[in-house]
Amino acid sequence: MAVFFGSNLSTFPTFLGDHFGDVLAYIYTYLFPAMWLCYVCYWGAMSGDVKAAERVEPASSRLMRLALLACAVALLWLPSIPLPLLNTRFLPQGALAFWIGAAITACGLLFSVWARRHLGKNWSQAVTLKEGHELITTGPYAMVRHPIYSGLLLGFLGCAVARGEWRGLLAVALVFVALWYKLKLEEKWMRVQFGEPYETYSRRVAALVPHII
Repeated sequence: MAVFFGSNLSTFPTFLGDHFGDVLAYIYTYLFPAMWLCYVCYWGAMSGDVKAAERVEPASSRLMRLALLACAVALLWLPSIPLPLLNTRFLPQGALAFWIGAAITACGLLFSVWARRHLGKNWSQAVTLKEGHELITTGPYAMVRHPIYSGLLLGFLGCAVARGEWRGLLAVALVFVALWYKLKLEEKWMRVQFGEPYETYSRRVAALVPHII
């Protein structure tokens, strides 16, 4: 019996048949990995088409962020962790949480991809200032100042909902801390680079969640 992110096929009526059960087992096993794999592959394919950097964040800053993200991924994908309280559920087990989580993750990753495409050659993996860096305030950047990060947070939140266990929410918190630290450094540099136009933009548009934060 396949179990993935807290969704157990035994919750489905038996009259659906073995074949339908096999299809569900396949979906439950591979849907989330497939979404994230497509996302990572797209990011890798687009990473070369960027402007040259004038200033780059220290390696220690990038390593700290990667460590937090690695911990978040481990919390979500390991079958269990040696902290029983974090393995307990905050959502009931079943298909509903899985599909709601899948929808949230898909929307988050697609929003992040839209933001990446809209940012164009100004994008970078690390915190950088580019040669001829432009201030982008249209498209998804008219909704939030850091839509790529907003989409990533939604992606992890969807995984946490599908998992349905407290460790998933801890993973989202770790991702939030990592991205918040990164965006604060980015904004410090953007204020130096663009001055008052960026100050006006930051007063008008929230950082991650429209009208909230």
